[in-house]
Amino acid sequence: MTNDYPAVPDPVPGESRGWAAAAHLVPLIGLSFVAPLVIWLIKRDEDVFVEYHSREALNFQITLIIYFIASVLLMLVLIGFILIFVVGIFAFVVMIVAGVKAAGGEFFRYPLNIRFVKG
Repeated sequence: MTNDYPAVPDPVPGESRGWAAAAHLVPLIGLSFVAPLVIWLIKRDEDVFVEYHSREALNFQITLIIYFIASVLLMLVLIGFILIFVVGIFAFVVMIVAGVKAAGGEFFRYPLNIRFVKG
């Protein structure tokens, strides 16, 4: 797997780390794709680190919507009841990990993420 992370200053400034962590963690309180989208739109031309993390978080939130819709449809054949629980736990865990990595000035790529918004 290639390292396609953008070049950023070392260490990453605290403000950048805060915005990047917010892009991953604010959706946990129910703002879904809105928070990463707003952060991405505001910061994409100003800060490469924030742009990367907010884009990654936005793509993950869009992917989650698709996974949840698929889970609801699969409830007709009962597997969706288990799948929606698994997707929810998976999302919670990886969003926390992504937020911690961003706050630490590191890059993170969500597993099973469909990258709709390209950098």
